[in-house]
Amino acid sequence: MPGIDECLSEVMQLPGARGAALVDWTSGLALGTAGESPGGDHETAAAEAAELARLAAEHRAFAPDDDVTDPPVEDVIISNRDSYHVLCFVQTSFDSSVFLHLWLARVEGNLALARIRLGEMTGRLVLG
Repeated sequence: MPGIDECLSEVMQLPGARGAALVDWTSGLALGTAGESPGGDHETAAAEAAELARLAAEHRAFAPDDDVTDPPVEDVIISNRDSYHVLCFVQTSFDSSVFLHLWLARVEGNLALARIRLGEMTGRLVLG
C-alpha cells in the first residue's frame, strides 16, 4: 500500500501528467505535490482546487438519490483548451476530506485511463 509520495510518483507516470497534489479540501492545504503546478504555485493551486472540491463534497445536489456516502461524488473533471484537471476523492476511515488533484495535458493524456488509474490509486493510498 503506497503512501503519499509513492502515490504521487505513480500518478506522475500517467501519460500527459503535468502535476499532481494530494489536498485536504477542508483546509485547502497540499499534503504532498509532484511535478508542475497550474499557475506556478502548488499552495495556491491546492487552495483553489479545494474550493471546488468542497462545493461538490458538501452539497447533496451532486449525490445520487439513494447515496448516503460522504463525500457524495467520486471525482470532479474540469476541462480547458489545453488540459484537464481531475479531482478524485479519497475514501478514508476518518473524515474523508482528502482528494487527489491531477493536472493532465489534453494532447498527451488519456482522461479515461487517468480516471480509472486515479480510482485504483486512491483505493490503495495509505494516509498517516
